Amino acid sequence: MSLSARSDDVDDVGGLESVTTTRRVASLTGIRAVAALLVVLTHAAYTTGRYPQGYAGLVFSRMEIGVPIFFVLSGYLLFAPWVNAAATAGPAPSVRRYTWHRVRRIMPAYVVTVLAAYLVYHFRTAGPNPGHSWEGLLRNLTLTQIYTDDYLYSFLHQGLTQMWSLAVEVAFYVALPVLAYLLLVVLCRRRWQPRLLLAGLMAVALVSPAWLILVHTVDWLPDGARLWLPGYLAWFVGGMMLAALRPLGVNAYALVCLPLAVVCYLIVSTPIGGEPTTSPAELRDALVKSAFYAVIATLVVAPLALVGRGGGQNGLYARLLASRPMVFLGEISYEIFLIHLVTMEVVMVEFLHYPIYTGSVWLLFAGTLVVTVPLAWVLHRFTRVRV
Repeated sequence: MSLSARSDDVDDVGGLESVTTTRRVASLTGIRAVAALLVVLTHAAYTTGRYPQGYAGLVFSRMEIGVPIFFVLSGYLLFAPWVNAAATAGPAPSVRRYTWHRVRRIMPAYVVTVLAAYLVYHFRTAGPNPGHSWEGLLRNLTLTQIYTDDYLYSFLHQGLTQMWSLAVEVAFYVALPVLAYLLLVVLCRRRWQPRLLLAGLMAVALVSPAWLILVHTVDWLPDGARLWLPGYLAWFVGGMMLAALRPLGVNAYALVCLPLAVVCYLIVSTPIGGEPTTSPAELRDALVKSAFYAVIATLVVAPLALVGRGGGQNGLYARLLASRPMVFLGEISYEIFLIHLVTMEVVMVEFLHYPIYTGSVWLLFAGTLVVTVPLAWVLHRFTRVRV
C-alpha cells in the first residue's frame, strides 16, 4: 500500500514540491484516508461474514481496492522526482537519501506495531497463529514473511495478515531506483522522451500478467510467490504513468474519471473478478482483477495528480479530499493500516461480543475506527518523520 508517500514526504523524495501546490498535496493525503477506510471496511465485512453473501458480499470484498490506491500513490509520488529531473535536465534524486527516508518513514511505526502484536497475542488466543514464533517474529520484522512456501501456515500472524502488502511496497522501494535507471537512462538515454518513457512503462506493466501466468502454471515456485512484487507491479506503474504525464500538462477531470472508476468497480465486483480473496486461485480471475484494479486505482488518483498546466484543482472532489478531516485521517492512514486488525479483533470480542463471522459490519467498522484512530494518532505522533 503507498503506505508511506504522505504529503510530508514531499521533501524526502527529491523535490516534488517544485511541481505541485499545497492544496494538491493535501488532496493526495486525503485520498490516502479513503484508501485506509476502504481497507478497514473490507476487513470488517470479512470478519462479520459478509463476503459469501452474493453480489453485496463481492462489493464489500472488492473494497480491498484501497491497497491498489496506495500502490498507485507510491508509484506517482516516488517516481515523480526522477521524471521531474529528466524533464528539467536537472540532477537525479540521491538514491542514498531516498533509501534513508524510505526506511525512516516505514520502519519505526511498523516495528512498534509488530512487537505490540506479538505481545498482545502472547496473552490472547484468536485461532491458529502459525507466525507466533521467534522465526515468525524475525520474518515479520524484516518484511520477509511472504518469501516462503506455505505462507499461510508458516509466518502468517494474527493481527498482521495485512502486512503482505507492506512487504510488496518495500520491494517496490528497492526496485524503483533500478526501474528509474532502466527507463530514463538506458531507454531514454538521459533525455526527456515522454513517449518512449510511456512505452517503457507499458512494457513494465506487462510484467504483472506475465508473472501471474507463471505462478499459476508452474509448481516450482513457492505459493507465497503470488504475493510478490511482480504480480502487483502494474498497480505501481499506474502511478508512474501519471508522473510521466504530469510534465506534459495533461489534465484528468474528476467528472470523467470517477464515473468510469465506479463502473469498473461494479463490473469487477461480479464473479468475473473471482472469489473474494486477495489472490484468486484461477488464472483468468487473477488477470481480470489485476487489470481492473490497476484501472480503478489510477482513475481515482488521476484527477488529483494531473491538473493541467495551470496547476488548478478539479473542483469538489479535490476540495473534499483536501478538507481538514480527510487530511487528518490521511496523515495517520499508515498507522491506521498498521494497527486496525488488532483493534478490530479486540472490539469484536471484548466490546461487541460477536462470534466470528457474525454481527453488523457497520458497527464493527465504526467501533474499530473509534478505537483505532486515537491509537494511530499516538503512534504517528511518536514515530513520524519530523521535517
